[in-house]
Amino acid sequence: MTSTYDHRVIQGAESGEFLRRIDELLAGADGFYESVFESMRLVPPAGISEPARAVAQAGEAALAAPTTEEAEMLRAVAAGMALVAAYRSHGHLAARLDPLGTAPTGDPSLDPVNHGLTPQLMEAVPAAVLRVRVPGENLAEVLAHLRETYCSTIAYEIEHISSHEQRNWLRERIESGRYRQPLSPERKLQLLGRLTKVEAMDRYLRRAFLGQKTFSIEGLDSMIVMLEETLQLLSDNGTRQVVMGMAHRGRLSVIAHVVNRTYESLLVEFEQNKDRLEAGDVTGDVKYHAEAEGTYVTPNGKQVSVTLLANPSHLEAVDPVVEGWTRAEQTRRKGPEPHFDRIGSVPILIHGDAAFPAQGVVSEVLNLAKLEGYTTGGTLHIIANNQLGFTTDPEEGRSTRYASDVAKGFDLPIIHVNADDITACVSAVRLATAFRQKFGRDVVIDLIGYRRFGHNETDEPAYTQPLMYDAIKEHPTVREMFAAQLIEEGLLTAEDAHARSEAAEARLADAHQNVKASAAHAPQVSRPPMDASPEVDIKTVVPAEALESLNRQLLAVPDRFTVHPKLLRQMERRKTPLAEREIDWAQAEELAFATLITGGIPVRLTGQDTERGTFSQRHLVFHDARTGKAWAPVQHLVGATASIELHNSPLSEYAALGFEYGYSADASEALVCWEAQFGDFSNGAQVVIDQFIVSGLAKWGQPSRLTLLLPHGYEGAGPEHSSARLERFLQLAAEGNIRVFYPTTPANYFHALRRQALHSRPRPLVIMTPKSLLRMRASWSKLEDLTVRGFRRLIDDPTVEQHRDEVRRIILCTGKVYYDLIASPLRAEAKDLAIIRMELLEPFRTDDVLAAIAKYPNVRQLTWVQEEPMNMGAYWHVKRRLEPKLPKHLTLHYVGRPERASPSEGYAIAHEKQEQRIVEAALAPSAESTKPPAAG
Repeated sequence: MTSTYDHRVIQGAESGEFLRRIDELLAGADGFYESVFESMRLVPPAGISEPARAVAQAGEAALAAPTTEEAEMLRAVAAGMALVAAYRSHGHLAARLDPLGTAPTGDPSLDPVNHGLTPQLMEAVPAAVLRVRVPGENLAEVLAHLRETYCSTIAYEIEHISSHEQRNWLRERIESGRYRQPLSPERKLQLLGRLTKVEAMDRYLRRAFLGQKTFSIEGLDSMIVMLEETLQLLSDNGTRQVVMGMAHRGRLSVIAHVVNRTYESLLVEFEQNKDRLEAGDVTGDVKYHAEAEGTYVTPNGKQVSVTLLANPSHLEAVDPVVEGWTRAEQTRRKGPEPHFDRIGSVPILIHGDAAFPAQGVVSEVLNLAKLEGYTTGGTLHIIANNQLGFTTDPEEGRSTRYASDVAKGFDLPIIHVNADDITACVSAVRLATAFRQKFGRDVVIDLIGYRRFGHNETDEPAYTQPLMYDAIKEHPTVREMFAAQLIEEGLLTAEDAHARSEAAEARLADAHQNVKASAAHAPQVSRPPMDASPEVDIKTVVPAEALESLNRQLLAVPDRFTVHPKLLRQMERRKTPLAEREIDWAQAEELAFATLITGGIPVRLTGQDTERGTFSQRHLVFHDARTGKAWAPVQHLVGATASIELHNSPLSEYAALGFEYGYSADASEALVCWEAQFGDFSNGAQVVIDQFIVSGLAKWGQPSRLTLLLPHGYEGAGPEHSSARLERFLQLAAEGNIRVFYPTTPANYFHALRRQALHSRPRPLVIMTPKSLLRMRASWSKLEDLTVRGFRRLIDDPTVEQHRDEVRRIILCTGKVYYDLIASPLRAEAKDLAIIRMELLEPFRTDDVLAAIAKYPNVRQLTWVQEEPMNMGAYWHVKRRLEPKLPKHLTLHYVGRPERASPSEGYAIAHEKQEQRIVEAALAPSAESTKPPAAG
């Protein structure tokens, strides 16, 4: 008899007692059957319990007590199975993983004595009953192989994985040794050659450029061997491209030996650094941050394109960028449906042991791995574990035993390997790559080594880790140990090994000499400066008949699809021809997307609750009210020649925005939009904004047309639901690096999206999107605004076109506050007032604003009006650019909230008072505005 029970109610031995009691009742104890009949108000037949009792007694008699020998063997088998399980679960605790020789802690469950097993019993337990894949006829023989498999210089954590199929697959491959086959003599010599080059390069750079930072790989040299092995395995499986992300440690070595850049191209970075600064071009970045691209050629002649993405010093920030870039590479966007190929392009992330558990973006990225809108079919994660974070010991830097433990929560296999064991390192990537190819899942390799020198070449590590660095000084390099092994095996002589090392350093010296010799004659190599010239106008209007056709298709659903009744009413309104009604914000957006994909430009839109829209305005995806099945009409347009992806994102900003930046940087032809639930929350991704979006072009020459949709506006919802921090984006704008747009009409939003997609100069676009305006009819547009009028950088006051000479006052503003102003009764009384809306705030076109002001020859007062506090919003940005060029009789006045630490009031009544004060102060005439204009 077995039972399934809730472990929160019955645990451990209680379950046995529970089963015993059930067995007694079924045997007729305590008048069980009589009580069943009585509960149904029936008279129980006489002797109802006797047959059951007789059966139970017969069963007990048949089950004669086993002999002592049989009982002992049963206990030994059970203990043997427990011992096998212990090695699978806890063998890593006894593994020799530290190259510096720290003794493993071990675990009592790995000792047969603690299971009551003697040598004799272990010899008596047949291996067949243990369900293991290691060799051996009995438990004693199996145990020796289990120790070698699970407790050597490579160890595994797989038993936490919830998938039975994946656990069994991993056990079979690990215990059978399928991926730990001996290396051939030729392969060993190849690996020694690679280790020799790796070591020679770091040594040469340290000597030739004394004091310069190179962040050498020494202590983790085997990582290069692992990456090369991975590329060979992937190429055999059909992979054409690998996208990599890593920090500074070992980066130059990866660029030279994996990306396959020439030594000359690296050395010139050291020699020409000063010249590049004097050239006065783009700001650039340090050499160990820059992107590198190359082609790796495997020993059998296959080629793999390798892209090492540029990254900042913000550790792990590049992780989501790599995932997004890879996803873009995997996606074929031509045609109405996107198609994904997880084999063709593969992401590899190299992490730091201190950063992997400590930087929250790592968990955010791991969480993306199985999501439909973000999966890349499995990432190979290698933790470059030098057992130290700058000067911080692991005990001070994490609360877990291993740097990799965070990955357990995501059901990922973890392979720990000693960086000094080349064979084990190769075995680790063979298993990891095979798992990725089989299951399309992430894998983590914890490569445990050390850092031979300080955090950088000017650092003294012995100040804080004296004992560790005493051990490192005495510890041979991995090349020296591997060479000694091959010498012992008779594959080469000590003289051969030494000659190889000298030849590798000589090759570097020759390359350096070539660079020096050519530096005086070679033209200065630099990127052209960023193009900050005025942007040209782009045709964004669309014929009315095309929009009408698209509108009809965007409302179409399959037969027998049940639309929610409330949504159906909205759809009925939209079915009215566009020429006969106004166009709201959500419809203008959807039409913009539709015109792009039918024009061959792919679109990707993601964000929290984006499919429906935070404010229930978008509804790009319908859900059948009866079945829940989803249908997105925009993905089924007739004549679509490009795809549109629509995905709700996880509750994350950092990784989600980083992913979209990576996608947009690779898919330069696509319009990639990321929407914040509220603009206030975008600062959860401030690292991505600061280090990639606004500066990636200046630092690395990396363009992007990523579009940020940030709901913004003061509507009494408090300080966390009012401001997308417009001022921050304006402060970050320079050299034409980004566009910042705060629209007041659906039509201008429509044109802005199309303009962003069609522009020949890709730049990120930040849009302050509406909230209350979504349903404000006064803000909606007419069809001709989409078909005749194009994009407008600013919008002049349409109510004063016929009497501009009478205008004495001009209000400049942007965004929602315009509608607060025109809704006030004071606006109708202010006959001498014109309101000019500035829609495109960056790039700032001062001449356009001055030209608009010049249309009013008698203006005496110019005021900037905003909802935001004085130290926020666009005021200072506009004032700094506009005021120096204003006519002498004009200065820019300010109306808005005073300087504040918090963006807005937390109480609705306080908000309403502030809004009323701002509107009244802006519209009320002042003494200055009533002065007669100056003569002449």
